Amino acid sequence: MKYSSTRGNVSGKGFVETLLMGLADDGGLLIPEEIPVVSDATLDQWSGLSYEALFLEIFSLYINDEIPQDDLKELVANSYSRFRHPEITPLKPIHDQLYVLELFHGPTFAFKDVALQFLGELYSYVAKKYNETIHILGATSGDTGAAAIEGVRGKEGIRICILHPHQKVSLVQERQMTTVEDENVLNLSVKGNFDDCQGLIKELFADLSFKEKHHLRAVNSINFVRILAQSVYYFYAYLQIRAKTKAAKVNFSVPSGNFGNIFSGYLAKQMGLPINKLIIATNENNILEQFVRTGVYKSGEFKSTHSPSMDIQVASNFERYLYYLLDRDTAKVASYMKQFQSTGQIQIDEQLLAVVQSDFAAFGVKNDACLQAIGNYQFEYDYLLDPHTACGISSYESYTEQSGDDQTVCVAFATAHPAKFDEAIRLLDIKQELPVEIASLLTKEQHQVVIDNAKQEIVQQLEEFYGRE
Repeated sequence: MKYSSTRGNVSGKGFVETLLMGLADDGGLLIPEEIPVVSDATLDQWSGLSYEALFLEIFSLYINDEIPQDDLKELVANSYSRFRHPEITPLKPIHDQLYVLELFHGPTFAFKDVALQFLGELYSYVAKKYNETIHILGATSGDTGAAAIEGVRGKEGIRICILHPHQKVSLVQERQMTTVEDENVLNLSVKGNFDDCQGLIKELFADLSFKEKHHLRAVNSINFVRILAQSVYYFYAYLQIRAKTKAAKVNFSVPSGNFGNIFSGYLAKQMGLPINKLIIATNENNILEQFVRTGVYKSGEFKSTHSPSMDIQVASNFERYLYYLLDRDTAKVASYMKQFQSTGQIQIDEQLLAVVQSDFAAFGVKNDACLQAIGNYQFEYDYLLDPHTACGISSYESYTEQSGDDQTVCVAFATAHPAKFDEAIRLLDIKQELPVEIASLLTKEQHQVVIDNAKQEIVQQLEEFYGRE
């Protein structure tokens, strides 16, 4: 298994090289040069495996034995030892056609823990085994930052700096990042939105001399290891659904802002998982819905919503999908991305749009509809949704109504615990008991540096932080 860039100027990289490179040196995203296909017989063999055992099976297809199996097994065990549920990602029935996959049982109560607890362990392993310097730099719309920090805080040989948009994440998200006291953690609160933070990160990673000088490593979903780790729970959910319902195909409804979580599903489907439809759930920042419906990928006006982790107008992982949509033509991908950078827009033809619509459905959920879904499911099923999960549930309902398909079982991803977004929940006069880990955050001292949306300010902070003895 080798990895290459979506833009064609980086190829033949191994698994560890791919982990460390993060963003490809030509500005593209790294992808496997061939996607391994899993047979029906193999899926049958995987049925009934624990989450950790399934993780090992899937990763063994991608790592070229660069990590010995015993070492990988220990990394996986350590990664999930702090999850609050023995199944890691338990599947909960809502009704006969709808199940919720709870992805929030990790340390920071969000789906990002599933990949980032592993990534933190993996970075620590690589730092020790290969004597690599690990300086992590990332941007977050809320959940990635907390999960990444939790994955590496206090770990020897690793430093992490996370940018988040100032006052545009939830109170709990902010405090999960900024109440950490470990000296290897730096939080930068940027006066801008998530797209500003993400743009700055990509610019710094594209500066190869700066990247090499400071040993920059990525935790955002630009890192393929994040994508691969997230694909595991698609397999896990499908195998459970098949065992419970005998369903041959399953739909997945996935809250998505940066296209990473949904692309993990696309990867699983390309590996042979019989997914019927991938439903992209967005909020009012609906660039992905617009693309799936019209073929136009164009950033619009940024809107703050009740689901801030999806308040994103430029989806980093879109380029990975574009690579496969364009039949792996790296020159075309590079041309499209150059066009997007210069004009802020990409448009595909009707033939390609038909392919997109065969892969995905997409729905942008308004703030009011998001709250309505939370209220409805609390009243009807006594199940409390967080606002992002509510967008996924609302999109499932819209797809069912639009397609007339009320027989195919759907798995909706619960991407965060509702306690992380109590501000929105309280608008419905719903009172929830906050987990003690979250309630305790509200009294802790915060550690963050508020800065302007300016590259020079960030560079100055990074020079000092990464250069510290």
